[in-house]
Amino acid sequence: MIAIELTEAATSAAHALTALSSTPLAEPAPSGIATDNIVAFFASKIAPILLAVLGVIFIGRASRGEISKVLTSSAIAIVGLAFIAGAATLFFVGDYLISLIFE
Repeated sequence: MIAIELTEAATSAAHALTALSSTPLAEPAPSGIATDNIVAFFASKIAPILLAVLGVIFIGRASRGEISKVLTSSAIAIVGLAFIAGAATLFFVGDYLISLIFE
């Protein structure tokens, strides 16, 4: 009698452990933030609007005869774009170097 009760208790405990082992204990860790769509949105929508505003400002200054200020502002804008492109290039080069080192 006691042996039958012990085997029933052991089988019910085994079923409980099987049920617990099949359920996930925690959520899977997030793999990261997907920023591809955000960057694409800024590149396709925001950047052309900002460049158009700069163009209107430059045309307005040039029509008032401030050619030297327009050339100076244009040169500063071009240098700024070069720095942004350089930063993006360094980001990809750094990513490549990290993947190369930690393979």
